[in-house]
Amino acid sequence: MFNLLITMVERLGILVMIAFILTRFPFFRDMIYQEKLNRKQQLTAILFFGFFGIIGTYSGLTLNTDSLEINRWTSNLNADEAIANSRVIGVVLAGLLGGYKIGLGAGLIAGIHRFTLGGFTGLSCGLATIIAGLLAGIFYRKNKIVKLRSAFVIGALAESLQMLVIILISRPFEKAWTLVEIIGLPMILANGLGCALFLLIIKSVINEEEKAGALQAQKTLRIAEKTLSYLRNGLTSHSAKIVCHILHNEMNTRAVAMTNLSEILAHIGLGHDHHRSESPIQTEITMEAIEKGEIVTANQESIHCREKGCLLGAAVIAPLKQRGDTIGTLKFYFRSEKEITPVTMELITGLSSLLSNQLELAEAEKSYQLAKEAEIKALQAQISPHFLFNTLNTILSLIRVDPGKARKLLVSLSHFLRQNLSVTTQSVTTLEQELKHVKAYLAIEEARFKDKLKVIYDIEDSALLETIPPLTLQPIVENAIKHGMKDTERNGLVKITIQKQNKVTLVKVEDNGIGVSEDRASQICKSPILSETGNGVALYNVNRRLTIMYGNSSRLHIKSELNKGTEIEFCVPCMEVS
Repeated sequence: MFNLLITMVERLGILVMIAFILTRFPFFRDMIYQEKLNRKQQLTAILFFGFFGIIGTYSGLTLNTDSLEINRWTSNLNADEAIANSRVIGVVLAGLLGGYKIGLGAGLIAGIHRFTLGGFTGLSCGLATIIAGLLAGIFYRKNKIVKLRSAFVIGALAESLQMLVIILISRPFEKAWTLVEIIGLPMILANGLGCALFLLIIKSVINEEEKAGALQAQKTLRIAEKTLSYLRNGLTSHSAKIVCHILHNEMNTRAVAMTNLSEILAHIGLGHDHHRSESPIQTEITMEAIEKGEIVTANQESIHCREKGCLLGAAVIAPLKQRGDTIGTLKFYFRSEKEITPVTMELITGLSSLLSNQLELAEAEKSYQLAKEAEIKALQAQISPHFLFNTLNTILSLIRVDPGKARKLLVSLSHFLRQNLSVTTQSVTTLEQELKHVKAYLAIEEARFKDKLKVIYDIEDSALLETIPPLTLQPIVENAIKHGMKDTERNGLVKITIQKQNKVTLVKVEDNGIGVSEDRASQICKSPILSETGNGVALYNVNRRLTIMYGNSSRLHIKSELNKGTEIEFCVPCMEVS
């Protein structure tokens, strides 16, 4: 009897393997945590635990009641043979975890299978298996976790019930009694222990995964708390350096780096001597992550490090985004690809999203104040004393020579000033109103410069209903005249185009002035640029307000060549007509 118990406990190793496999199935987690399973989940559970019971039968030991000889593996039985098995474990767990329906279903599958194997206990064991599923279902409780002690007691009770059914039904009675004497106690103890052990393994695996998830969540929240105050300043070299320090310490990586779209902002950890901050992006894999806007992994070959013997053998590169557009990357370096586990990938994905959200929230917080400041600065820039004095002098000179023209010019000045004052209370305006403002301004400038300036309008009337931030078009036109035409004696040309194209409205201002260099043109919208005739804030603010309202796709695009002119354009999305 003792040897049989030891052998059956050894066979529980098969159940341990099945228990581990079971934790991989989503339906099983649903059985543990959900209040009610749907039909598909119930059917899946019945089939799984039913086949689990069949495996318990085949992993049992065949006992011949005449010779008392034990066979290690079960096949078809003759009339004198029975099986010492662990079939009841799967059926009992089905009832305890899923209720009587799942217990009964699993019991029917495993019980009918046992009956087909034959032997003088075929009917009794098959019937007892079905009863065991119903019995376990009685002890099922919604929203309550099954205790290990309960699993042991119910498993042992179900097996005891099976011994009783064998004695009552199986014939001849003497063989049934002899069988129960030999296998009864070992099977009761082994199957009770098996139910408890099976449940223990499942709970342990799931609890460890939940614990790991909780630790990852704590780490993510800790990183969020530490980095938020620095990322409020945006994605700069200073903020990137501090954030990389924090991530390097929390993640225990070989190195952490952050980039914008063109250069490395910070690199902390191994390789900092040759992966230098504020240097251009070196690797194609980083540019691939920027272009795709997706996380990419790199081995030592694809990193393309210029330094031989570099200790950075693998990397995960995650995009940083604002309003859906990639603005940079977050790079985690490892010694080899073996260190990049699925848990690490999940954490990096979460951190990429977290830092992107922080940057976007910081941008939104800062953009509100920036928009107001930009409007005020633009307003102050437009009503400059020189502009007013020059316009009034022009009007005075025309009063005697051409009173009608002087009157028209005075009306244009009045409209221009009124529009400048109204922007302090407006968040948006139509292109039609903005164009009227521009025409009032240009009427004044054409009168001042006489034959020096000519304006061409290419306007699609239906496009004028679209909205833009106030004082968007006028600063661009003023820039074309004030800077583009400053050395032009005659034949100055400004062309204003407003046209619908697909789902956007294109706004373009062209001039044939002195132009600027390609390098200067690329820097105009990135930051205010000092010059002899201004502080460069007008176009910078226009670009900022457009991207704040419509995203990066509406930013200013500047094309210019020295002595050939400048072209500035932007697009705004068309309103949806319901």
